[in-house]
Amino acid sequence: MEKIFEQIVSEHKNLIKQFLDKAFQDKVLNTVSIILSAIKEGKKVLLCGNGGSAADCQHFAGEMIGRFLKERQSLPFISLTTNTSILTCIGNDYSFDNIFSRQIEGIGSQGDILISFSTSGSSKNIINAVYTAKNKKMKVIGFTGTLPNPVGDISDICIGVDSKSTPRIQEIHILLIHTICLFIEEAL
Repeated sequence: MEKIFEQIVSEHKNLIKQFLDKAFQDKVLNTVSIILSAIKEGKKVLLCGNGGSAADCQHFAGEMIGRFLKERQSLPFISLTTNTSILTCIGNDYSFDNIFSRQIEGIGSQGDILISFSTSGSSKNIINAVYTAKNKKMKVIGFTGTLPNPVGDISDICIGVDSKSTPRIQEIHILLIHTICLFIEEAL
């Protein structure tokens, strides 16, 4: 057990070192800039992801609609993973591959942002969502695992965590979410 624990912590520490890379930092800062510009223009941020990444979307939206650390105005973040009636209707009447793209068709607008989470970067429903957002002239920010991957190839910015381990990728995604929340609140 002790060896497994040491291995997990070691993997996590190695991935955190990516934050010290200038190119990685630039992607994070560009993401913050794009989000702030959209918010100032009255646009909204839509979020999508599967499984644990769906929970990350809800977490991110909760931090921005409520508060992260500071009292401030609520921000227009919408997790597309939360309405079970919409998810099951689209899944049943169309397919699971369309559960996010169909929602973006209905509520996405030019200038809005889509933030997609996909540890593999190859989930069909996330790829469809990204294409739909791009067709609506929305900015797309991807959070994925190792690049290159299909989501990264079609996103405006893709922050790839250099790992194939879903748990480690999701841990870094949460760190990225909290970092971005902090920068947004500091800028407002």
